[in-house]
Amino acid sequence: MTALPDSLAEIVDDFAAVDGSDKLQLLLEFSRELAPLPAELEQDAMEPVPECQSPLFLSVDDSDPEHVRLHFSAPAEAPTTRGFASILHQGLDGHSAATILGIPDDFYSALGLAEAVSPLRLRGMSAMLARIKRHLRG
Repeated sequence: MTALPDSLAEIVDDFAAVDGSDKLQLLLEFSRELAPLPAELEQDAMEPVPECQSPLFLSVDDSDPEHVRLHFSAPAEAPTTRGFASILHQGLDGHSAATILGIPDDFYSALGLAEAVSPLRLRGMSAMLARIKRHLRG
């Protein structure tokens, strides 16, 4: 796998260190850590990610390509989606556009969630990353 930025590599390592249901617990912890939207950002101005099973919206601010800002909005009753969004936020927010574009599209397979989460849900995480990259390629 291509080298991941330290922040994302650490998350992948955290998931690799636990098994089975502990992976789901870790994903739930991430869901509780999803950063709130900044006051100036409204969900209506964000891009929907319809591939996700639950409503998810994202915003990519690349006004400074060396420090891309990512924001996600997902309902509290969608912990899997929120967890995926939080992983991407904690792992990629503030990195350069070039770094984010270099993330392998299937990096999430290294999280080992395929046995615990449906393929449809994993497709949602893939779609979030794909939309971020599409925006950065502009």
